[in-house]
Amino acid sequence: MSARKATKKKAATKKTTGKAVKKAARKKTAGKKKSAAKKKAAAARKSAKAAAAKAASQRKVFSFGGGKADGHAAMKEVLGGKGANLAEMTSLGIPVPPGFTISTEVCAEFNHRGGKLPPSVKADVLTALANVEQLMEMRFGDPERPLLVSIRSGARASMPGMMDTVLNLGLNDSTVAGLAKLADERFAYDSYRRFIQMYGDVVLGVPHDRFEQRLDAAKEDRGVENDTELTGADLRRVVSDYLQIVEETTRAPFPQDPLEQLWGAIGAVFGSWENARAIAYRRLNDIPDEWGTAVNVQSMVFGNMGDNCATGVAFTRNPSTGEKNFYGEYLKNAQGEDVVAGIRTPQPINEASRAEDTKHLPTLEAEMPKAYKQLVAIYKRLEKHYRDMQDIEFTIQDGTLWMLQTRAGKRTTGAAVQIAVDMAKERLITKEEAISRIEPNSLDQLLHPTIDKDNAPEVVARGLPASPGAAVGQVVFSAEDAEAKAKGGAKVILVRTETSPEDIVGMNASEGILTAKGGMTSHAAVVARGMGKCCVAGCGQLLIDYERGTMRVGELVVNAGDWITLNGSTGEVMLGQAPTVMPELGGAFSELMRWTDKIRQLKVRTNADTPQDAEVARSFGAEGIGLCRTEHMFFEPGRILAVRQMILASNAADRDTALAKLLPMQRGDFEGIFRAMDGLPVTVRLLDPPLHEFLPQTEEDIQAVADSLGRSIGDVRHALESLHEFNPMLGHRGCRLGITFPEIYAMQVRAITEAAVSVAAAGVRVKPEIMIPLVAHEKELQKLRKLSEDVIAEVRKENPGTRVKPIIGTMIEVPRAALTADRIADHADFFSFGTNDLTQMAYALSRDDAGSFLPDYVDGGLIDADPFVSIDADGIGQLVRLGAERGRATRPNLKLGVCGEHGGDPASVRFFAEVGLDYVSCSPYRVPLARLAAAQAAVGQAESDA
Repeated sequence: MSARKATKKKAATKKTTGKAVKKAARKKTAGKKKSAAKKKAAAARKSAKAAAAKAASQRKVFSFGGGKADGHAAMKEVLGGKGANLAEMTSLGIPVPPGFTISTEVCAEFNHRGGKLPPSVKADVLTALANVEQLMEMRFGDPERPLLVSIRSGARASMPGMMDTVLNLGLNDSTVAGLAKLADERFAYDSYRRFIQMYGDVVLGVPHDRFEQRLDAAKEDRGVENDTELTGADLRRVVSDYLQIVEETTRAPFPQDPLEQLWGAIGAVFGSWENARAIAYRRLNDIPDEWGTAVNVQSMVFGNMGDNCATGVAFTRNPSTGEKNFYGEYLKNAQGEDVVAGIRTPQPINEASRAEDTKHLPTLEAEMPKAYKQLVAIYKRLEKHYRDMQDIEFTIQDGTLWMLQTRAGKRTTGAAVQIAVDMAKERLITKEEAISRIEPNSLDQLLHPTIDKDNAPEVVARGLPASPGAAVGQVVFSAEDAEAKAKGGAKVILVRTETSPEDIVGMNASEGILTAKGGMTSHAAVVARGMGKCCVAGCGQLLIDYERGTMRVGELVVNAGDWITLNGSTGEVMLGQAPTVMPELGGAFSELMRWTDKIRQLKVRTNADTPQDAEVARSFGAEGIGLCRTEHMFFEPGRILAVRQMILASNAADRDTALAKLLPMQRGDFEGIFRAMDGLPVTVRLLDPPLHEFLPQTEEDIQAVADSLGRSIGDVRHALESLHEFNPMLGHRGCRLGITFPEIYAMQVRAITEAAVSVAAAGVRVKPEIMIPLVAHEKELQKLRKLSEDVIAEVRKENPGTRVKPIIGTMIEVPRAALTADRIADHADFFSFGTNDLTQMAYALSRDDAGSFLPDYVDGGLIDADPFVSIDADGIGQLVRLGAERGRATRPNLKLGVCGEHGGDPASVRFFAEVGLDYVSCSPYRVPLARLAAAQAAVGQAESDA
């Protein structure tokens, strides 16, 4: 290339490069401007969001209606679940009667002010009420076109039936006439009598039964069965009598001023947050007292104006089975409480909702096809929007559909698992979300025996299969009796004509619930499903006599205390105690468990002392045994005498003789367990409890020991007295026994090692782990490890070629051990935190005696939970954390586990995962829930790291 061409090319390259640089510079400048614009927009959005949040925090009353709403679904803390969802549905363009929500914050103010609303809130309520009047083109208190409203509670967590509701508020002697002109007399006075009854009960404290007795008398006078058969004139007389009942009871006339009614009802609903049943429900479901409830004031729409009106409750999927079927009930010419009260048998909304006793009833789909089609479109939209199964309430007025509520539907555990798995497959939610939606403790419903149909007693009655499972118990007819008898250890079944929210504690105490009235969405059904209790509802064949304490089915009389069996999956009622069988777990449950195992990092072992327990646990997914208690084996009738001979022996020779009898028994025990856990680790704890637990108590047993030892009863009694301890749980137990009587621990180590060698020779993949309990000082473990290693070496020498070599670790259950874990780790292959004793010692509590006063601590808010049930993360948990950190500082690969009862508590499992333990160990039936809790912990950790 010539110099000239080279110069020209260089100039061109320089020019091109210059253009590229300028272009890059322009691009960079544009990028900076774009980035700055993005940041400015993000800052503006953040500022707007902050301003909106500030405005929302200052606002106490939030309106919704006409396609616009002040709130949205994410504001449950402020608006409660119902208010937030009403606002969300309104914004989605779904037909919702207009209204407004008074925030949960006002609940606290109301109670703080001694049951009075702040004046500013009253002013905001009147402004919001005027907006509802404008949207409905009616006026509150207007005798010509009266606006009527409902007053409902709405906490951020669903509490069905626990708080109060008032419907048809705004009716009085004048407005009822205006309502009659708009519709008809019968409808107007039916609405008025309902309002007086609800307001009288909820606000004025007039017993509900007084109104019901008068209504029953009116039906009897007319010779009719249902209140829908009463005429307008009949209901006018009922209203007159209701007003008289109120005045007689309260010594004041029923309030006629609609505003007085409004303030009274709002106050009563706020006040119902503190009623006994709401408090009990919160305790049962861990709902904080400080949350409070919101109050929703909403314009009334009427399902009781005639045969082209209806009201109903539906679920977007079957709440009992989880099947993807639209499922629900409705009543024509009725108001909402009629559906759940069980006064009339509800009709199915479609063929998929039919039950045995509703075969003859027409469906909503057949009777009101246009409204049903609209309802289907709405339910599909709501489920897709909320990405969860919805429980919806609706009213049809003059053929027009209105949505009154949507919320995540209560469901059985089986249904919850099925729905979560199906929705993940439908890609509505992720697998991680599916895992997070199942409450681990609820899995107990799926893991316990069901009725053996091949050997079940005769079926004496049938109702609706309201909540699945089996329940066997003695009949009680009141919630109080259920609670009292259950506390005494009895298994009871609560039998009621229908349940009410006041029965909540008795329902929780019962094995199952049986009602004569009510449908699949009745109070009994909804609450039982939420609790995981078996329930048969609407068993119309039952005639219950509370005074006599009897339940009659035809000629059969069942008395209080008699045994019955319920099959909540079929609705069958059986006389006597039915045998049960183990459930077969498969399908959705197995799939969900497979997902959990792929996500979780924490291993799950089981506490098992027999091959049978080990097999059950393994079938539930246990990945080994974290605690095999050798002392449980000592109590068997064939060996307890040898144990007592060992303890009471006066010399080493006699003790060796007794131990020689026990060695083959222990070896056989371990062989069976090792076989059941083929390929999985088995941690065997050496003898732990104080010796007094094994000693004879009766004259007969003392004589038997004396005879076997060739000693007098006097000598044996003296030996028993010498072993007496004032505080045996802090006395001569655990590793202290091994220090004092090394031959006991040597026998056990030999039995473990010989059993492992024996089964390994037969092809079993055995992984034995020897655990030394109650170590407080590193020298205790050092000494006993040396003893154990010597015995293991002897057995290995006796069995040349064996590869069996148990590892040796200790329980960290004494606070000093946790504090000195770095030194103890020098002598341990693993730690297993014994959180039962660790809690007992660090709290200075006896777990056997604390039950008499710990509930007062929980109920009084001194502690959040019983520390023996759920780990005290701030106290005992810090000992676990410290022990783990110090142990691994000495030995980085130190295996860490937990073998206390906390290993099966979901909240504790999440804490142990966060601390970084390798495994938890729990009872066999808790293994699946521990697996689920471990997976949820992993999901939560991933979310927090993101």
